[in-house]
Amino acid sequence: MKIYNTLSKSKQEFVPLEEGKVKMYVCGPTVYNYIHIGNARPMIVFDTVRRYFEYKGYDVNFVSNFTDVDDKIIKKAIEEGVDASVISQRYIEECKKDMEGMNVKPATKHPLATEEIGGMLDMISTLIDKGYAYAAEDGTVYFRTRMFKDYGKLSHKNIDDLQAGHREIKVTGEGGKEDELDFVLWKPKKDGEPYWESPWCQGRPGWHIECSVMSKRYLGDEIDIHAGGEDLIFPHHENEIAQSEAANGKPFSKYWMHNAFLNIDNKKMSKSLGNFFTVREISEKYDLQVLRFFMLSAHYRSPLNFSAELMEASKNGLERILNAVEKLRDFKDKVVDKELSQDESAKLSEIKELVKKFEDAMEDDFNTADAISAVFEMVKITNSTVDENSSLGFINEALDTIVKLTDVLGIITDKKEEILDSEIEALIEQRQQARKEKNFALADKIRDELLEKGIVLKDTREGVKWAKA
Repeated sequence: MKIYNTLSKSKQEFVPLEEGKVKMYVCGPTVYNYIHIGNARPMIVFDTVRRYFEYKGYDVNFVSNFTDVDDKIIKKAIEEGVDASVISQRYIEECKKDMEGMNVKPATKHPLATEEIGGMLDMISTLIDKGYAYAAEDGTVYFRTRMFKDYGKLSHKNIDDLQAGHREIKVTGEGGKEDELDFVLWKPKKDGEPYWESPWCQGRPGWHIECSVMSKRYLGDEIDIHAGGEDLIFPHHENEIAQSEAANGKPFSKYWMHNAFLNIDNKKMSKSLGNFFTVREISEKYDLQVLRFFMLSAHYRSPLNFSAELMEASKNGLERILNAVEKLRDFKDKVVDKELSQDESAKLSEIKELVKKFEDAMEDDFNTADAISAVFEMVKITNSTVDENSSLGFINEALDTIVKLTDVLGIITDKKEEILDSEIEALIEQRQQARKEKNFALADKIRDELLEKGIVLKDTREGVKWAKA
């Protein structure tokens, strides 16, 4: 298996630290709002990587954090007049709903930054003791970037050409830096912000330290794969390497994987351009399986352009696979168990060759686009071969193979139960009646029942509107 390693800028054979096991950390979202489709790409991509490792028999320890303390979370909390934890918990739950809709498996562990403060204080103290970090007069703790000799090895930047990377809102205490390239490990509290006690000041951690600490706690000092979007290469992942390797005295991650950006109609996604979409908004127009299929239709290191036309093409492509699986299941109940025909034996040999093509694609740096092509070729074979005269053995093997490979891609092949418009209207009427009677438990139950059937309800001034997910 070959993986493109950002660290070496080349494809390298994957050799795990421990035979049969994969320790993998993926940077998760900052939970201040619904996740957007840019967040969805790494979630889907690295979930698929995980699934393939598991398909090959690896035991995967997959850790992905939620950043639940951040300037954006605090800003939203102040706007709503609530505690920051109210905002973060709300959007963690909403994120999990979207992940379920995209069939992204829950991580082995989803650590929260606010629950790992003790580990962050310990690592910062270690860095200070080793001389890699220092506290300014106001209590801000900085990492001495130039002291880490390998700084820039991931982003392949020359340290003399770098400017320190910051988040959107600059931290207090920047005047206390020894060097403009030094980055923040701990920062003093501001009025109205959540804070924790520390040896240096009442405050909260810098952004970069949390992933180093959570990776160390749940995976160990050294891990196999660290992954995320390419926007995290610098400064976030570069800073993680510096602080982790300085504190632990060991290489941090053997392989670094980064997915490319997602554009909208050939433009960078941004709220100012009006082309910013949340996963929840997409779910009102498409089943999120379509979004997943779309994301995997290109290689993860290739920029991906999102558009209505491409989503429609993905919807049609997914339907081809689902219809083929449905056809196989239908004939499974109709045909008799008999010996394979010569033609069926030949077709099964072709399907086995396509399994190899699928695996070869996935083992060449997880080329999901080519892997999907192999599945389409299987669909073409089964569609042209299966009828009432087919043998049960052929149908079972073809069906099992397609289902197993689509599961690697995270594609659910069970079709949602069709529901008639009249049934929807009747259930909506029952829900409205329940709401009038203040039976909100029943109203919520009906809403959830419709959602399971792929129907999304929206309460508007004009009444209840519904759409197929």
